[in-house]
Amino acid sequence: MSINVGFQQFISVYTVSLTLPVEHVPGEEPQMSQISGLFVEKPQTVTAIKGKNVTFVAKVDSSQMLRKPTMKWLKGKWMDLGSKAGKHLQFKESYDRNTKIYTYELTIVKVVDGDAGGYRCEVTSKDKCDSCTFDISVEDAGEDAGELDFSGLLKKRKQKEEPEIDVDVWEILKNAKPCDYEKIAFQYGITDLRGLLKRLKKMKKVEPKKSDAFLKKLGPAYSVEKGKKIHLNVELSDPNAQVRWLRNGQEIKPSAKYIFESVGGIRKLTINKCTLADDAAYECVVGEEKSFTEVFVQEPPVTITKMLDDIHVVVGEKVEFEVEVSDEGANVKWMKDGVELSRDGKYRFKKDGTKHWLIINEATAEDIGTYYVYTSGGESKAELEVEEKELEVLQSIADLTLKAAEQAVFKCEVSDEKVTGKWFKDGVEVTPSNRIKMTHIGRTHKLVIDDVKPEDAGDYTFVPDGYALSLSAKLNFLEIKIDYVPRQEPPKIHLDTTGSFVNKNTIIVVAGNKLRFDVDITGEPPPTVCWKKGDTPSDSDFAGEHLDQHKTSMEIHAGLSTEGRVRVETRKNLSYFVIEGAERSDEGLYHITVTNPAGEDKADVMVKIVDVPDPPENVKCTAVGEDSASIQWDPPKFDGGVPVKGYLMERKKKGSSRWTRLNFDIYESTTYEAKKMIEGVLYEMRVFAVNGIGISQPSASSKPFMPIAPTSEPTRLTVEDVTDGTCALKWLPPERIGAGGIDGYIIEYCVEGATEWVQANETPVEKNSYRVRGLPVGEKMLFRVTAVNIAGRSPPAVMAQAVTIREIVERPKIRLPRQLRTKYIKRVGEKVNLVIPFQGKPRPVVTWLKDGAPLDTKLVNIRTSDVDTILFIRQAAREHSGQYTLSVQIENMEDKVTLEIQIVDKPGPPIAATVTDVWGFNAALEWKPPKDNGNCEITGYTIQKADLKTKEWFMVLEHNRRPSCTVSDLVMGNEYTFRVFSENICGMSDDAGISKNTAAITKTGLKQKQQPYKEKDMCSSPKFITPLVDRSVIAGYSAAISCAVRGHPKPKIIWMKNKMIIGENPKYLMQNNQGVLTLNIRKPSLFDGGKYTCRAINDLGQDEVECKLEVRVVTEKEAKK
Repeated sequence: MSINVGFQQFISVYTVSLTLPVEHVPGEEPQMSQISGLFVEKPQTVTAIKGKNVTFVAKVDSSQMLRKPTMKWLKGKWMDLGSKAGKHLQFKESYDRNTKIYTYELTIVKVVDGDAGGYRCEVTSKDKCDSCTFDISVEDAGEDAGELDFSGLLKKRKQKEEPEIDVDVWEILKNAKPCDYEKIAFQYGITDLRGLLKRLKKMKKVEPKKSDAFLKKLGPAYSVEKGKKIHLNVELSDPNAQVRWLRNGQEIKPSAKYIFESVGGIRKLTINKCTLADDAAYECVVGEEKSFTEVFVQEPPVTITKMLDDIHVVVGEKVEFEVEVSDEGANVKWMKDGVELSRDGKYRFKKDGTKHWLIINEATAEDIGTYYVYTSGGESKAELEVEEKELEVLQSIADLTLKAAEQAVFKCEVSDEKVTGKWFKDGVEVTPSNRIKMTHIGRTHKLVIDDVKPEDAGDYTFVPDGYALSLSAKLNFLEIKIDYVPRQEPPKIHLDTTGSFVNKNTIIVVAGNKLRFDVDITGEPPPTVCWKKGDTPSDSDFAGEHLDQHKTSMEIHAGLSTEGRVRVETRKNLSYFVIEGAERSDEGLYHITVTNPAGEDKADVMVKIVDVPDPPENVKCTAVGEDSASIQWDPPKFDGGVPVKGYLMERKKKGSSRWTRLNFDIYESTTYEAKKMIEGVLYEMRVFAVNGIGISQPSASSKPFMPIAPTSEPTRLTVEDVTDGTCALKWLPPERIGAGGIDGYIIEYCVEGATEWVQANETPVEKNSYRVRGLPVGEKMLFRVTAVNIAGRSPPAVMAQAVTIREIVERPKIRLPRQLRTKYIKRVGEKVNLVIPFQGKPRPVVTWLKDGAPLDTKLVNIRTSDVDTILFIRQAAREHSGQYTLSVQIENMEDKVTLEIQIVDKPGPPIAATVTDVWGFNAALEWKPPKDNGNCEITGYTIQKADLKTKEWFMVLEHNRRPSCTVSDLVMGNEYTFRVFSENICGMSDDAGISKNTAAITKTGLKQKQQPYKEKDMCSSPKFITPLVDRSVIAGYSAAISCAVRGHPKPKIIWMKNKMIIGENPKYLMQNNQGVLTLNIRKPSLFDGGKYTCRAINDLGQDEVECKLEVRVVTEKEAKK
């Protein structure tokens, strides 16, 4: 068991060791934003105690950011810890407005073994990105520390003490393969594999093994986004070698996905359209050698494609927040006011493809707030507003007066269909029976009493459940006395003005409702009833609907009625006037006439039809703010016959189908300011009119509008330049820009003390600088700058002090570039383009001289601006070499610089190449330097040889500095000729100097006729074979100059400085070693510079050489370099 545990620990450590910094793929566009240092404080690697809490803090400076940065906490390769937030992992974020620093905290509650490993935090903000890594190692606490871990206690066994590990064991481990570590540890009784690996890692120093097959191997790791392509490149030492590409140990075959390329020694593997299956280990195999790497495929962040909408509901209604994301398998996180929501009885989460819902079954006042939804690549928020219910009475209960055996119907209508209630009679709840029935259909509540009896008379009340509201009406019982004595009584109409009448003989009916008007009629014999509208009988007003009922006997025709929408029903002693679904055309004056032989009676009834008002008109947005908008509309053309009480407003985001109510209390004015809107989002508005009858249909939607606020004022307004009549200004963008962006800037000016501002630019300028022209010279002017966008102008940025419009005199100064402070060397035919900046006001006069004479503009092009001058030569020639003097002058002030340009070319061939001596297999060759050195020092010579038989040239010596050499290893019996090329910084000469004579190597074994010996006279006058060379040395550092001389008898050597003999001066040390003469100068100063001469004298003559020694002082800038 201990071996398995140790092996698991070993595997986890090995996995962490593979967490490497991911490189960008060569040849591929960077997949990440630009890396920059954004962290002020980074999380540090810690060793945590098991069961304890540990907190990591990261601080990010946002002073240079336009938007809030996004922070991600990752474990391992790409596991986002944000989706694991809960009791174990807790995240906290805070912001300091003074320092503009965001602080992010990650807290791991009660650390467990599984928390060990490598972690990474990434912060991104638009085009900036930064990341840092840290590790967590977990150690067990003591016996009494923390909470008891029963699973850990069960695993504990008495183990043998680990034996001391000999040095030999570590030597074995250092030389062993990683796959054998466990076997060796088990053999020597080592149980702590994690500690073993840590110690071995410190001891073992891996020396990079030089590869014979690879010049450039694969990088340690590569990163690519899902769907993109990636290139893996290696460079081989053998261009003809064959390679194999493996993926997780399996060989890859060429296909449309995997493309193999070979260019010289470079081998390239291209993986197209990377998927998560391509996240694997790759290797390139050449013979027995391999190059490994790992490819990480990063999934793109999940974005929100459909944002949340604001919701406005009343208490008890169902709330559904809906959001749509870019990936079906994505996880989202719901939060309310910064607190994450969990699945419980109150909140439900629903998911269907890319759509996610947050559902609240019954909204309460506690649910008011801001709700957020987060994905790995975006967020959205919405407001929830919950209003208390207000019950409206649409139709109240009317008083009834009935006779025995008639039916009593109490009816009322309220605004909420779900509201229930109870009926009371004289304060006692009414119970249903066969004769008394209570119904609730939709918004209508009815109490029906059949066969009315005298005990049914009383006060009836309907009380809605949950509301402090009651509706009351009275039932009057009418007793009928029957006289059996026949008599005649004139007819009489009895109008009841206590029910639906608002005033005498006038009744108001809501459009669409049913009107039933009961008229009591008395008279003996029963009278005849006739109904008319206006001056015309009613049957002429309503075609096909007969209201004139001629009855010869009311008792006979009781209960008969005419069918139709408008009709008359007649019963004993009653006439019912009924209108089904009242319309506006039904409004008017109605006449009722009753006649019998005893007389006639008439009555007039005014019917008034009232309705909900027409919708308001011309809804439009008149002004917008950062999170608000002003709305205006016109009242409805028809008020429904009842004065309009006020209006209700709704809004929605453009493209959404959900309207949000903005007010539940009636708003009386025709202008409204909508608030709590999101800047940069398009909205639409509509308005309802409300009168005593109800709510109108919604108005037409307004044109879409967007809440946008003007920007803040521009910052750091300063003067960049002032001339006679002009002033150049510059500034920085506003700190707060908002969703409207910036269309440009308006610049205004005015004379100091005046109040009238003059606009300098007709159209807004996009740049953050502008030169105001046409200003009066000598006046003191004030300037201000205003930012402009779709919402209007921002507050102006005003310059604190007035600016005097007058040219500022500035001393001329040439800013000579560093590379021109020394000799500037170019080759013949190359382009010379020197840009030399200068400063000075007013514009200085620029003059160029070459070697003290005016510059010929036919050979050199000169272009001069206000701030620099350019010397341009399209094709350099040697005649362009020389000293150029630049003069910048303003009035009597002047500044000059001198620069030296040297145009060099390839040298000519050496001259007088001669074979001076041949001995054995060797030949001595001498020559003279070329007449044309290419305008620069000769750096060396290249010597080649050729056999006269083959006439093929072979290299003998390269970069030989002396004008002589010895050629060795010549072949006996051959005759050789030689040629010499001269070299300088431009390269070798095009032609070579051919030796005038040849060198013949004679064969051995041939008898040579000996010439009589004649002793050679070795006496010769002194001759310097190596001259002195000009040198430039640094003051304070010892220097030496040397040359070589030959002559017999041995010449006397004299050293001179500036033609003055150097005596026994301890500063100088003179040496002569076999004809090599050296003069050592100890710590030279500027005084030691000059011409140095070396003279050699013997009895046969004298010779001398000289050189120039330059001593220079090192400046501070050069010393720093």
